[in-house]
Amino acid sequence: MSYYFNKTIKMSYNEAITRVTEELKKEGFGILTEIDVKETLKKKLNVDFRPYKILGACNPPFAYQALQAEDKIGLMLPCNVVVQEISPGEVEVAAIDPASAMQGIGNPGLSKIAAQVREKLKKVVTSI
Repeated sequence: MSYYFNKTIKMSYNEAITRVTEELKKEGFGILTEIDVKETLKKKLNVDFRPYKILGACNPPFAYQALQAEDKIGLMLPCNVVVQEISPGEVEVAAIDPASAMQGIGNPGLSKIAAQVREKLKKVVTSI
């Protein structure tokens, strides 16, 4: 089982960030964190890297349910979505598969929640 699902699209990197954010919102997710990997690597290591952002997406009702089912689940939150430029005008969007990521926890209640979040994230990626 893969730990993510992805899609490559033909659009600019900035358009893709906007589109991903909009699609996440439609599914009840907000962006809690945004890590600009290109900028961070330039600042910390003075290396050039392709445009690459990690969006920390959170659906509050599901996060609350997950925290009630497993108090340490915060270690695996939020759900990360990566947007990276493959080439000019071509962008890959990838989202964590929470069902796969949480398989090893062995909490049936959490597995049900993860399956629901998985479907929402999968819908976001396929909708782009």
